[in-house]
Amino acid sequence: MVHLYLALTAVMAAFACFGEVASVPLEEMMRGLTPKARNVLKRATPVAPYFVLYSDAYVSSEPTVSDISGFNVFALSFLEAYGAADQAQEWAALTASQRSSILSEYQAAGISLIVSLFGSTETPTSSGYDPIGTANTMAAWVIQYGLQGVDVDYEACCMMSGNDFAAFNGGTGSAEQWLGNFTTQLRTQLPQGQYILTHAPVAPWFTPNRWGGGGYLWINSVVGNMIDWYNVQYYNQGTTEYTTCDGLLYNSSTAWPQSALFQIANNGISLDKLVIGKPATSAQASNGYMEPSLLASCVSSAYAAGWDAGVMVWEYPYAAASWIATVRGNTWPMSSTTATTPTSTSTTTTATSTSITTTATPTGTSTSTPGTTCAGVAAWTTGVASLNLIQYTGGAQVTYGGYLWTAKWWTENDTPGGPAGVWTNDGACTSTATAPPKHRALPAPIITLAPAL
Repeated sequence: MVHLYLALTAVMAAFACFGEVASVPLEEMMRGLTPKARNVLKRATPVAPYFVLYSDAYVSSEPTVSDISGFNVFALSFLEAYGAADQAQEWAALTASQRSSILSEYQAAGISLIVSLFGSTETPTSSGYDPIGTANTMAAWVIQYGLQGVDVDYEACCMMSGNDFAAFNGGTGSAEQWLGNFTTQLRTQLPQGQYILTHAPVAPWFTPNRWGGGGYLWINSVVGNMIDWYNVQYYNQGTTEYTTCDGLLYNSSTAWPQSALFQIANNGISLDKLVIGKPATSAQASNGYMEPSLLASCVSSAYAAGWDAGVMVWEYPYAAASWIATVRGNTWPMSSTTATTPTSTSTTTTATSTSITTTATPTGTSTSTPGTTCAGVAAWTTGVASLNLIQYTGGAQVTYGGYLWTAKWWTENDTPGGPAGVWTNDGACTSTATAPPKHRALPAPIITLAPAL
């Protein structure tokens, strides 16, 4: 998984030319970045776990933050080759001011807003769509309407009928080649680290030696490094498929062999990129539904075995805050209380737009219960000496406004609870002196090549 230091590569290379990398602190390299580079880091793709909610059914306005609390990615569905449809069309119909207000509120809550492409009604390969031109058109729409990325839903229905399963079933590799070209071109327009790019394949497409073109194992081998994660559809594949924890996680049926979660990982797909996808209710899919409490049990089992990618659900409003709270359960518990956003003047703020009205809450979802200890954690500060700059890297913890906060990625001068959505609220501090410090184990950032800024 590409993390949030992508934009540093060029800076590090420049220092390397002078043999200074080893002696230059990270903070100094950060100060050397242009404003554009800093903005890239702030927009960078979040890290797992991902809690993804699709929205295709008609609703009169986008959900409020409280409606979808517990999710961190909301996917408007769908953008078609001919233009926006359903909730994507509703988004385009809003005024620029309305969209800006909603985006600000989502960002402050740590929710990324993306658009899902194609869906069950389009057949891009079979219809002869040009992958390059289609990618350019769709990327331009994403940029025009201020979204944070795309989900490639090459189909959304069942293995037995319709859509571009014909292209996969044909065994010529045309589907895989089309998706590879389309993904590559999308990335030229929506750079990695700045925009989310996911795919939503059905689980059987990971079955090895089944698809003439190699299926998603081939796609992953060619463009997997460009894809942030996979929202794997574990539904619509047969009445008994993926409906138990064993079938979902460890042992798929002979109908679709080696397509359970850990079997896919054993065939070379990074485990932290495999998001488990399920329907919200039995009415949202032909089959594959699991009660949220049972799914929570499966999630807990997978997490104990080393998986932490997250959960996807089809769709809002049939799944919302209460659904994801149940599924996250004790694996990724949600706070039972909601606090008011602390500000520099200790006042409550309310954000209002012409389409939705919400009361702002602390940035991010609290994963601790009331009574967080903050001993040994320094207070957040906005400046260093005359530079008036300070940088925090992902995983850094601070106290602010009586709360403990953890940085999601590198940040400079972004206030905890502010609109940048950089900080996760870990709960109110009950002690700052007597209790032991709280530490959170986070993976080390990975620096990879990125497009020139």
